[in-house]
Amino acid sequence: MNKIFYIMGKSASGKDNIYRRLLEEKDLDLHELVLYTTRPKRQDEVDGREYFFVDDERFQQLQAQGKIIESRSYHTIYGIWTYFTADEGRLQLDCYDYICIGTLESYEKMLEYFGNDVMRPIYVEVEDGERLMRALKREQREAKPKYDEMCRRFLADCEDFSEEKIAHAGIEQRFENVDFENCVKKIQKYVKDEK
Repeated sequence: MNKIFYIMGKSASGKDNIYRRLLEEKDLDLHELVLYTTRPKRQDEVDGREYFFVDDERFQQLQAQGKIIESRSYHTIYGIWTYFTADEGRLQLDCYDYICIGTLESYEKMLEYFGNDVMRPIYVEVEDGERLMRALKREQREAKPKYDEMCRRFLADCEDFSEEKIAHAGIEQRFENVDFENCVKKIQKYVKDEK
């Protein structure tokens, strides 16, 4: 059976860069499973690459059609932002292995939906001080930095990715992203071994 490799970790741990790098590796032959969000697009994001950016009305339509696999909503400084996975017929597990980025909570819901035979976790971690510096640099590149939201996410991650929750999700292997190239090599080996 084909797999879904699910990248997760606290904000600013390098998930997006790792994700893009793994997609570039032709010998891994991974296809994108792009999640959805109602949050605004960041300056360097592209619709259909990081997320499908939709409004609340589209989320409600997909929910009414029974196409939502999992969803989670966050009360942010800027209102409620919803992140979700939808099945609109793009997913073909009988043909392809997939890779996507999500949260620990969404991973557990996907695990419940698809099962252990399909789901493969890739947990990326970075020391909190380094992660905070990375988040600040990223936010400074925005036309209108949202420092308050950056701080909220940083603090929320401490609870969302607690050691208890990581253990509850059954995640045993972790990939430390201090040296990006070394981290990617370890993840590439893991993906090849799990396919």
